Amino acid sequence: MPIIESSIQRVRENKVAHDRRAPQKSAYRTAVKKFEKAVATGSADLDKLYQVTSSAIDKAESKGLIKKNKASRDKSRLAKLLLSSTAK
Repeated sequence: MPIIESSIQRVRENKVAHDRRAPQKSAYRTAVKKFEKAVATGSADLDKLYQVTSSAIDKAESKGLIKKNKASRDKSRLAKLLLSSTAK
């Protein structure tokens, strides 16, 4: 535990920021995993799930939870999964 007052304040601020980001990041990860699972099982509503997942990725990127290139990369990979599953 820090001794300097500014360090103590920084620890408090970091905890608040972490507690605010954690559920948002979790929602993003859950959406991606749900889409990947739906593709693996061959679900019928993949287009709707892709839109929801893409939106979750965009929200995470706009809030600064993930970087722009990671968001783009994730969406590209999901689109590739969607195309490969619909081509079967």
